Amino acid sequence: MKTTSLEEFYNQVNRLIPQELSKEIGHFNVFNIEDLNAKGTSVMPYNRRAYYKISLISGRNRAEYADKVISIENNALLFATPKVPYHWIPEDTKQSGYFCIFTDEFLLPAKSGVVLDDLPIFRSGGYPVFQVTEEDKEDILSIFKKMNKEITSNYVYKYDLLRNYVLELIHFGQKLQPVTSLYPTHTASARVSSLFIELLERQFPIESPHQKLHLRTAKDYADRLSVHVNHLNKVLKENTGKTTTDIIKNRVAQEAKILLKQTDWNISQIAYCLGFEEVAHFSNFFKKQTSVAPIIFRS
Repeated sequence: MKTTSLEEFYNQVNRLIPQELSKEIGHFNVFNIEDLNAKGTSVMPYNRRAYYKISLISGRNRAEYADKVISIENNALLFATPKVPYHWIPEDTKQSGYFCIFTDEFLLPAKSGVVLDDLPIFRSGGYPVFQVTEEDKEDILSIFKKMNKEITSNYVYKYDLLRNYVLELIHFGQKLQPVTSLYPTHTASARVSSLFIELLERQFPIESPHQKLHLRTAKDYADRLSVHVNHLNKVLKENTGKTTTDIIKNRVAQEAKILLKQTDWNISQIAYCLGFEEVAHFSNFFKKQTSVAPIIFRS
């Protein structure tokens, strides 16, 4: 699975990458979708990105993720994180709106008071696309227009102002989240569950046929978290309804689907990357998880 860098993104949209921001300040930019579509850059490939992205898009579209496909009939607000790959496909020629991109350095906690990956809107496994009303669309559009105007200004503190606009968009999206996801219970078991999911997600993406998963079993994760495997299993069952092994298997199967569809690696290489010593073991695992053999899924 390839990760699109900022440089590659700017090549795709036929723009020069601004040199104004340093590594310490981070990167930020905002774009008008109609301007980019005029240059034939409306379809973005199925990849992970090395940046965060918030988009307001008007038009019929389809968002494809490894585990779901979301159809949009009119106006949508989309939040993208570097952790989750997706493919955005316009389904008509009338596309408009704005999007902004930024790196994590741009919104470091010291600058913004938030930790991006702790927010429900950017959390792995969340729902990142929201259909919005015409009224909400106008409110969101006004924020993007202020961004677009400010990015070209000479105001000394313009990036502080732009951070505030980004946070305003994030809070707008958070209001659209279910209440239960905004106010999780901060119990000890919830903390263990959160740490487990974070540790699991850190094993991915698999970006090279020479990369191999280090943690494969429930005991591997329990040992790393310094808890007994039975306790980890009990906690996850209470918080997610699934066993530790089921969660690991589901995530490995999800990555297997991505690698089968989005790389030209042979099945033996994919099996190795995902921790299977024998191709037959991987094939049996994949068929049990998806009901089809890897070679059939790929075709």
